Amino acid sequence: MKKILIAWIGRTDLRAVSECDVVGLGPIAQAVTGISFDRLVLISNYPPDEVEAFIAWISSIKQVPVSVIPVTLTNPTNFSEIYEASVSAIKSVYAQPGQDVSLTFHLSPGTPAMAAVWILLAKTIYPATLIQSSKEQGVVVADIPFEISAEFTPSQRSGPDVRLEQIISALPPEAPEFDDIIHRSPQMQRVIAKARLAAQHDVPVLIEGESGTGKELLARAIHLASPRGKKPFVAVNCGAIPAELIESEFFGHKKGAFTGAIADRKGYFELAHDGSIFLDEIGELPLVAQVKILRVLQEGELIRVGESGPIRVNVRVIAATNRTLIKEVTAGKFRADLFYRLAVAVILIPPLRDRQGDLGLLVEHILKHEAAGHKKISTAAKNIIMGHPWPGNVRELLNTLRRAIVWTPGTTIDADEIREALFPVASQTSDQILGRVMGEGFSLQDLIGEVARHYLSRAMEEAHENKTKAAQLLDLPNYQTLTNWLKKYGLE
Repeated sequence: MKKILIAWIGRTDLRAVSECDVVGLGPIAQAVTGISFDRLVLISNYPPDEVEAFIAWISSIKQVPVSVIPVTLTNPTNFSEIYEASVSAIKSVYAQPGQDVSLTFHLSPGTPAMAAVWILLAKTIYPATLIQSSKEQGVVVADIPFEISAEFTPSQRSGPDVRLEQIISALPPEAPEFDDIIHRSPQMQRVIAKARLAAQHDVPVLIEGESGTGKELLARAIHLASPRGKKPFVAVNCGAIPAELIESEFFGHKKGAFTGAIADRKGYFELAHDGSIFLDEIGELPLVAQVKILRVLQEGELIRVGESGPIRVNVRVIAATNRTLIKEVTAGKFRADLFYRLAVAVILIPPLRDRQGDLGLLVEHILKHEAAGHKKISTAAKNIIMGHPWPGNVRELLNTLRRAIVWTPGTTIDADEIREALFPVASQTSDQILGRVMGEGFSLQDLIGEVARHYLSRAMEEAHENKTKAAQLLDLPNYQTLTNWLKKYGLE
């Protein structure tokens, strides 16, 4: 296994070239002289001539291959730009074929924002060793106080399937609390495995995912599977509370504290004492409310509106959002300190379109429960369902099938009922197909399958299930070739 050090080049590193007697070796040179690395990957936003002098100098100290990734930052504290550059550097390492690598991120060079991004990446998406250095103490491994978060994401080094097996092997054999989350796709298997691990540890959980993916369902399962499972679970829709009532709703109030306060009232945090509070759509909270919630999480106490004495509360926070909070932090719409307080165990629920194999299973489950097993679905109707992109995810699928059940007088839901039940969706543009971001979460096979299912379903629908006509529409040689395609993509 090759050990790779990835770091930003800092001003102290550059000064060390000519001022070594004043500043010492600098963080990067300290690291390569104190620890053996097989390769250095350095990110730089400094002038090329200064960087070239630094590389020549460090190579004279320790012979180790060095790759430099030049970037341009509008500001050395811009989280979004730093994040993109850091991830790009990591991906360049994994892009090398046939390499089993162990990553180390150096926290000391560069700005505090750069260090913060390294911590976030090491503890969520790209597990890595974190080091820091100083002139006085040399190089040490950084002791970050939320190690557990590294256990909740798939390792890029060993592959998702191997990582999934490792996670599941550490779990109890039964998890009935998660039975309501219908799935069989590898993507959701990893989500459930990470959620089960998170449930065992009393740490904050942040669930990200598009609307309708089932974030509250997962949050409830995490709570029920946790040591707090028999205590209260209080769900709060943060986007539905008027700004003027946020403090009263979250922290409670005393009788007479304001007009309409006709009795003492406990707030959501107090109601969730010893249990879990689920803050749904936390990204909708105004900044002033974020400050007050952060204080409760830090101090473990709150003050009701109209009272002066604090009340102790012990709650586990499970937050959810359909936004990407790190981008909200960069845009100044979400507090960085609250984000890092919440983002310990981070779980991303994939959209339904990326859950290969789950759609048919969900259709069967929904029909069984919503129609008590009295409704079936025709092949033509199922083809339409399989070809739909489901922008509203599982919630859209559930409500579509509910409408179809209503519109179907007989026992079989046919294509016409499904078409009436579906809401129209804007057709995908070439940018949506050809302009997707590659890397974490991107699968070429899934994308090809998405396109294939769309056109196969359309052809079967327009040909009224006549395979010979459908094959002609798709310019396939014959109906047997079409049948093979339908089987391949789960439409037969």
